[in-house]
Amino acid sequence: MLAATGLSVLELRLGLPVEGILPSGPAGARSLLSSIITAMISFTALVFSITVVALQLASSQYSPRVLRTFLQDRVIQATLGTFVATFLFAMVVLAALPADDNEQLPELSLAVSMALVLASTGVFIYYLHHITTIMRVSHIIAAIGAQTRRTIDRHVPERDEPAPVIVGEVVQVVPAPGPGFVTDVDLALLARLAREYHCVLAVVPSPGDFVVAGAPLLNVHPAPSRTPRPLPAERAVRGVTIGTERTPGQDIGFGFRQLTDIAERALSPALNDITTAVRAVQEAHELLRRLAMRPDPARVVRDADGTVRVRANHLAYDTYLAMIVDEVRATSTQPRIARLLEAVVTDLDTVALPAHRPAIRRRLPAP
Repeated sequence: MLAATGLSVLELRLGLPVEGILPSGPAGARSLLSSIITAMISFTALVFSITVVALQLASSQYSPRVLRTFLQDRVIQATLGTFVATFLFAMVVLAALPADDNEQLPELSLAVSMALVLASTGVFIYYLHHITTIMRVSHIIAAIGAQTRRTIDRHVPERDEPAPVIVGEVVQVVPAPGPGFVTDVDLALLARLAREYHCVLAVVPSPGDFVVAGAPLLNVHPAPSRTPRPLPAERAVRGVTIGTERTPGQDIGFGFRQLTDIAERALSPALNDITTAVRAVQEAHELLRRLAMRPDPARVVRDADGTVRVRANHLAYDTYLAMIVDEVRATSTQPRIARLLEAVVTDLDTVALPAHRPAIRRRLPAP
């Protein structure tokens, strides 16, 4: 809208000398712009309808938790944005057309409108190709795996760093202000509060956990050689974000949950799609192997002298194993799935850190 208004002002009010680009009278210009506006409304409605159908199919066939992958897709957002921008541009130019046939037409604005139509056509063709690509289950599983790998690389260290033990009793408990999933823990903010109030903060839930209103959110421990001050709950709860759904930002288990959902739904009698379940377990295998060579993460913030100020945990490796191996094994009696899970656990046992091997070996078949 701003671009259309600016071009119209330059051409009509300031006398910008632009002629001969689209030689047409006011009647032809109005017809052209009206056609563009009508077409863009139809295109936008069509793209929106296709997207809604794609979301419904993904939710019913794979898992409702994979909808975030579609909603965050840049191509879908860019396609809708291009169509709406073309519609608004043409509408503003139509409103700026002169009423007198002898007055100058905003030919540059008309040319830009045509260029936007051509761009919209190209974007629509690419959108049709893209939406059929991202609807494939192999693409969805690969996208979940890539997203989870990024989360692992950001939040799970490769070196074995022992988790610190917070000494001292709990002197204060900060309750959760409302129900929801823990989506983000701001360690920097919590560390500043811990230094200001001379305490050590321990985040009770892990990212991805559901908390109820009033449940313990933060435990306050005394700092070494200092008497802690009462920590204002309204300031402390800002360090832990609680949302209505899980997100992949800090929640490693969210990717495993999506893969488990896809596998279990594929193994249900309604679908009986063993190949899709195998593909989901294979992707989870790669993630479990990556985690098996790393210690269970304990996100810690220390002062320059080594004093622990904040500690926030993630789920233990045993929990990820349970989501994939135990739940999928309990869902299906297919020999192919049983052999695959046995091969996954056997392979993990060859690369896992000693701390993870008890959880793995509990799931190995009896000799």
